Amino acid sequence: MAKETFGQRLSRLRKEKELTQNDIADKVGVTSQAVSKWENDQATPDIDVLVKLSEIFDISLDELLGKERKTVEFKEKPSKKEIEKMFLRISILDSDGEKVNVNLPLSIVKVLINRENGELNFVTGSKSLENVDFRQIIELVEQGLIGEIMSIDGSNGEKISIYVE
Repeated sequence: MAKETFGQRLSRLRKEKELTQNDIADKVGVTSQAVSKWENDQATPDIDVLVKLSEIFDISLDELLGKERKTVEFKEKPSKKEIEKMFLRISILDSDGEKVNVNLPLSIVKVLINRENGELNFVTGSKSLENVDFRQIIELVEQGLIGEIMSIDGSNGEKISIYVE
């Protein structure tokens, strides 16, 4: 099968959008004769016009210029880790340089979450963690999110990182 020329591609894309050569000319600021020359492979548009064309047809410049679109394959989603085997790791570096690390199995964290406000009952004294809703973090983990969940730089110089592994 012969490869489609730029002119053939432009003509096909224009017709798919139900546009005339005049419509294209108006949108990119050229004459309809210029569009006709492009479609007949007698000339090619300038780069700034190519960008406008790609926007009109809602395709990448690569696609407009004939590079084949890569198809995306969806592979089977890897199985999620069992939440009972995962750990919540909280690292707190306070403004005085004191570091506190908390490493707990998520199954224990689920028990320690305050059902009313989502805070962890044992994490006190950290203003930056006061508004963190750990119920939402658990929900994200149950959906498959792992790694660094959030990083907080508190106004008092506190630095907090929350990971799930």
